[in-house]
Amino acid sequence: MDTYYTLAAPAKAVFTEKRSRFISFAIPVTSREQAREEVKRVSKEYFDARHVCWAFMLGADRLDFLSSDNGEPSGTAGKPILGQINSANLTDIVIIVVRYFGGIKLGTPGLIVAYREAARLAIEEGEIIQCHKKETFTFTFPYLAMNDVMKVVKSSTELDILSQTFDNSCTMALSMRADIFPEITGRLLSLDGVCAADWPRISYPEDNSRVKVMNLWPIMLVYGKGCQAGYVALHAPGSLLNKKAGAVGEDYGNFS
Repeated sequence: MDTYYTLAAPAKAVFTEKRSRFISFAIPVTSREQAREEVKRVSKEYFDARHVCWAFMLGADRLDFLSSDNGEPSGTAGKPILGQINSANLTDIVIIVVRYFGGIKLGTPGLIVAYREAARLAIEEGEIIQCHKKETFTFTFPYLAMNDVMKVVKSSTELDILSQTFDNSCTMALSMRADIFPEITGRLLSLDGVCAADWPRISYPEDNSRVKVMNLWPIMLVYGKGCQAGYVALHAPGSLLNKKAGAVGEDYGNFS
């Protein structure tokens, strides 16, 4: 999945049910640590509340999630909050709901409805935006290849330079949309002396002569033109290869 949805900025809502007051926060986050820090911050600010319940969802694939009832009956708070995140198809978000008890018990069905509504209102108060999944690529290149490298880097507005060092041997780290990753990395690796720096290396013959296509699909062998080592490309689109790979076990050719 190359696109996903999250909130542009934190949002807040207030909901009252049978004198119980629910204050909900929908906050964009990018890690578990950040989500937990937001929960700690809100818990500290509303230290006198009866419950501070929450749920988060992370990652473009929406596979990293967690919820907490924080003392409410099991399944009556965290799961309804998480359910609203799923209903809105959001990720990279934590929703925190603070409850001040109003003296009237809501019962299990009432709690589920109340926490669900509080979470929904917080999402409704926010602005939902579409984002693109990003990939990073770190590579080295000789200083003489600088002009050719920068032509590729400047060819896309969806590409950011995270870091760069310039010497006789240069290093650059890029962040880019996942959907353009194969094209950009393929163009860079086709340049003389450009080598991937952040892919796991593989062994190759001591005489630096020939290697074979590995039977590890979807992992395929790629290398930078003129580089002294091969790399495993976990993304493995065919466009990453400097020349067309043959069948498994087929002679792939020289590194340089």
